Amino acid sequence: MINRRHIRVKVMQSVYAITHSKSDNIVKEEKFLRQSIDKLYDLYVLSLDMIVRVNQLAQNTQEAAKRKHFVTAEELKPNKKFIDNKVINIFKESVSLQSYIEENHLNNWYLDDKYVSNIYTELLASDLYKEYMAEEETSFKADVRFVVKFFAEFIAPSDKLAEYYEGENISWADDIPFVNTWIVKTIQELKENNTFVLGKLYKNSDDEAYASELFRKTVLNLPQFEEEIVDKTPNWETDRIADLDMILIKMAICEFLKFPSIPVKATINEYLEIAKDYSTDKSSVFINGVLDKIWKDFQATDRLNKIGRGML
Repeated sequence: MINRRHIRVKVMQSVYAITHSKSDNIVKEEKFLRQSIDKLYDLYVLSLDMIVRVNQLAQNTQEAAKRKHFVTAEELKPNKKFIDNKVINIFKESVSLQSYIEENHLNNWYLDDKYVSNIYTELLASDLYKEYMAEEETSFKADVRFVVKFFAEFIAPSDKLAEYYEGENISWADDIPFVNTWIVKTIQELKENNTFVLGKLYKNSDDEAYASELFRKTVLNLPQFEEEIVDKTPNWETDRIADLDMILIKMAICEFLKFPSIPVKATINEYLEIAKDYSTDKSSVFINGVLDKIWKDFQATDRLNKIGRGML
């Protein structure tokens, strides 16, 4: 499921888009934000389905070999360890996963099957595959280890797949690292003999509402938040501050003032981590300094109004 840090990233991108396009259609931009988050789930499902499709290609290849005019002993009785991998078969037999693919028309790996073939070819030539097929151990844990390594070494880092995903949906470029981590966690959490059911995109209704509220409350208060930043950065002209840094600081101010249940320290830590990934090398230090001044000022003037866990 999507976590709050990645929700913040998606909101950051939408705030950046609306400010640079100078659009005043907040309803339209909020709708785009929600669609961008919803489409992240499609990327998650496609990534899971790639594992299944590679396995299916292996099975089809072995079955086709048996039908050849001249068949070798190895082709008649092939090593089916990969095909019988318990983890992959849980995904393959998941009604939930296959129904989502059909209902949302995610037939990408049938239309663009060359990506499946490329991954399969690379896997066949790898030491990982050869060692796995030669191992006598056939435990569920061994299958989990193999599938995690298979995904992490061949699917997750694939530049060709990354280019393909970006061509399908431009917002997926920033979603790939998050989804890759999500996939590995999904594999590791599987239980033998259990049915795989797709989980929800959001942890709960609060997280779902948080995405829209953070976007709307940030955008509607941009001028007010900028005044707060100007007051705390007297030696900086606003046009000297990186655009993303300004947006991240404004979003943090929004959480300080408009989200009473979110602790100040959690807000600061989250935006510093996002700055490290998306802004300049010095951004996190600058943002930390500004937010520290703003937080202390809000605290001194009794403007925080934190409640519950927000007081931690």
